Amino acid sequence: MSNQSLDTEYKKEEIKEIVKIIRLELYNSGLFCGAKAIKNKMEKNDIESVPSESTIGQILSHSGLTHGRTGFYE
Repeated sequence: MSNQSLDTEYKKEEIKEIVKIIRLELYNSGLFCGAKAIKNKMEKNDIESVPSESTIGQILSHSGLTHGRTGFYE
């Protein structure tokens, strides 16, 4: 594996964390917290490599952050 591929993987994971943080921030503020709102906030904050709305939706789904949830419940 080259250093470039390691950097790319790290950036993908970092973007996933940013999506989750923004989602929870919007939710806790009582604001709309769907994929479109998250994408708009990322663009407004000049975050590079903003994923598509469908990708953001997949990140939220895999993280249990859909339908007003704040994560997986035990």
